[in-house]
Amino acid sequence: MARTYVIGDIHGAYLALVQCLEKSGFDYKSDTLICLGDVTDGWPEVHLAIEELLKVKKLIFLLGNHDSWALGWFLTGNAPDIWVSQGGKATITSYPGEIPKKHIKLLQSARLYYEFKNKLFVHGGFDPMSDISHQTKETLIWDRNLLESAIELQEVGINKVTKYDEVYIGHTPTINFGKTEPMKICEIYLMDTGAGWRGGVLTMMNIDTKEMFSSDR
Repeated sequence: MARTYVIGDIHGAYLALVQCLEKSGFDYKSDTLICLGDVTDGWPEVHLAIEELLKVKKLIFLLGNHDSWALGWFLTGNAPDIWVSQGGKATITSYPGEIPKKHIKLLQSARLYYEFKNKLFVHGGFDPMSDISHQTKETLIWDRNLLESAIELQEVGINKVTKYDEVYIGHTPTINFGKTEPMKICEIYLMDTGAGWRGGVLTMMNIDTKEMFSSDR
């Protein structure tokens, strides 16, 4: 039976990506991989990481805030200092020559969110008081209010934040909380386990069994 996996922020960690796929026994033809965004910026193997993702027949790729920055550079050549200083330099290093059109297309065609069986997948977050289809790109790729609210509510014994059964997000590394595995806060799964940072890892998870597969670094 085909399986569905979700993977956190890759940030150019190509070797970690391959390791997660191998550990899970991922089938590139029949299994589905939901990538929560931010494949770019971090380590200088962005080119290789995107090439690996493009091998996946059933890839659902969500736009991350770093991907949005990188796409701007892909299309215009402009490299704002804020982007370069926050991982963009590694992405630039990864593309010494012409940027493949298929890499540009992947970021251009990225979804802002994905709904599946009352599960939501989004890079940053959203306002649970408003329909997600009405929310801005900036909210969906940058928001951290959802996570912060969930943490506060769980501390007082409230374990439900949204209308969804499960919500999967990236954007905020769990290493900020001293953890290198995904965190479940209310119905929210925080999947960014710090692959873009020294001391972090990359993690993918079977969304049905919740079995996790992490890289060694």
